[in-house]
Amino acid sequence: MTAPRTCSRRLVALPLGIVMAGALAILPNVTASAADAVPTATTADATSLSYIVNVATGRGPSTTVKKAIADAGGTIVISYDRIGVIVVHSSNRDFARTVRRVPGVQSAGVTRNAPLAAQSTTEVGATRVLSAKEVASAQSAEGQDPLESSQWDLPAIKADKAHEKTLGSRDVTVAVIDTGVDDTHPDLAPNFDREASVNCASGKPDTADGAWRPSTSEGAAHGTHVAGEIAAAKNGIGMTGVAPGVRVAGIKVSTPADYIYTEAVVCGFVWAAEHHVDVTNNSYYTDPWNFNCLDDPDQRALVDATTRASRYAERKGTVNVAAAGNERRDLDADSLTDPASPNDGTPGDRVIDPHKCLVIPPQLPGVVTVAATGAKGIKSSFSNYGLNVIDVAAPGGDSILYQPPAAPAGDAGILGTMPGGTWAFKSGTSMASPHVAGVAALIKSTHPHATAGQVKALLYSEADATPCTDPYDIDSDGEIDAVCKGPKNHNGFYGRGIVNALNAVTK
Repeated sequence: MTAPRTCSRRLVALPLGIVMAGALAILPNVTASAADAVPTATTADATSLSYIVNVATGRGPSTTVKKAIADAGGTIVISYDRIGVIVVHSSNRDFARTVRRVPGVQSAGVTRNAPLAAQSTTEVGATRVLSAKEVASAQSAEGQDPLESSQWDLPAIKADKAHEKTLGSRDVTVAVIDTGVDDTHPDLAPNFDREASVNCASGKPDTADGAWRPSTSEGAAHGTHVAGEIAAAKNGIGMTGVAPGVRVAGIKVSTPADYIYTEAVVCGFVWAAEHHVDVTNNSYYTDPWNFNCLDDPDQRALVDATTRASRYAERKGTVNVAAAGNERRDLDADSLTDPASPNDGTPGDRVIDPHKCLVIPPQLPGVVTVAATGAKGIKSSFSNYGLNVIDVAAPGGDSILYQPPAAPAGDAGILGTMPGGTWAFKSGTSMASPHVAGVAALIKSTHPHATAGQVKALLYSEADATPCTDPYDIDSDGEIDAVCKGPKNHNGFYGRGIVNALNAVTK
C-alpha cells in the first residue's frame, strides 16, 4: 500500500472506479434464489446505507431471515450462500440492530457511514510519471526490457535471475483486487485475463466489457501500477514484472468516490475463488474503519464477512497477499491511536487494542501480510510492522532522503504501469505486496499442483531470513524510529524474511 488517503489507504493510493453500463451478473453457484421473496436492489435512494448480514453457510437465508430483512426495511442486493454473507441496502438506521435479534442471524453490521452516494476524497502520495524523453532514452542490458535498468527492486529479490529459469506459467492467474486495471496498456495486454476480471464495487459482480477498468482520476491508477509490478510482459516494451509470464486479472472494488467497502471485498474474494484465481493482491484497507474492533457489533460483522470470503478463496486454492500499511505503526503494540476512522464520516481519535481491532484484509487469518523495504534492504520508513503480524517483506521503495537506490534509476520508488500506456514510480507497502504476489505466482508455476497452504509454506521457507535492523534510526537524527522484535527468521520488521524469486523457481 503506498501512501493513500491517509498514509495507507491504497497503500499507495486508492482511487476511484467508474460506473460502467451493463447488466449485473449473478455469481455462479454462489448466489441464492432469494430474489423471488425479496426484490433485488440495483439502486438505492440518497439515505440508504449498505449492510452485511451473516447467516449459516451453505443454504442461504431462511424464510424467517428474508422476511425479517424485508420487515426491517432492507432490500437484498446479493446473497453469497456458500459463505453465508448477504448484502442488503436499507434506509432504516436501526436495520443492523433489528436483524441481529432474528434467529438464524449470526452477525450484522453497517458497512459505511456516508450514504451510498458518498463524497469524493483525494489521494495522498507522490507519483513521478516518466517523461517521453526518459522512456525513449532508456537503455538496458541485452535481453532486458527498456525500463528494466530502472527496476532496482527486481535484483533485490533475485527476480532477474529467476527470469533466466522461467517467466512463470500462463496457467497461473494473479488477480489485482484494487481500483481497476487498464488492460489496454501495452505491458499488460499480452497477459490480461478477461474471464477472471470484474467490477465488484457495488458488492455484486458486474461483468460488462471493460467494467474492471479504472476511472480517469489520478488515484485510480493504483491498480494498474500494481498489475504491472506483478505481470508486466517481457516483450521489449517498457518494464518487466516479477512474474512476466503469468496472467493478470483486474477485480475492481473501489467506488466512484474512492472507497473500498466490505461488500466489495467479499465480492472480490468470492469472485477469485469461483474463477480459479491462484493469487490475489490486496494493497488497500477496507473502509471506513482503519481498524475493525471485535467488541463493536457492526465492525465485528465486517471482520466475520471478509474472513469467510478470504477463507473461502483459500480453500478453493487462492493465496491472498496484502500490504501491511504505511502509518509506521507497530501492529503488535499494546495500544494504538486510530485518528482516521471512520474516513467517510467524522473521524476522531480512538485508542484501540490492535490484538482485538484488525485491519482488513492484512490482518485476516490466512492472509500473507507484507512489509516494505527500501533499496538498502531495510524496513521502509513508512512501513507498518509487528511481531506475529508481518509474514514477509519485499521492496516498496522509500524517500530519496532515506534510501536512494544504487541502481541507475535515480528514484527511490518502484516502477509500475500507468493507465494510458505510461509508467511511473510509486512507493508504499502497496508496492511491496505485488512483489510477494509475483513470487507466489512463480512458486505456483513451478509447483502447479501445490495447494494454497503449500504455496505459502514455500514462500516463507524460501525467503531470505533477515535479522532485525537494530538500532533503527532511518533518518539518522539520533533517535530510534521503531523497535524490531524477534529472531532472524521471524521478526516484526521482515517476518520470515525478504522474498526470493530465484528460490521460488529453483527449490
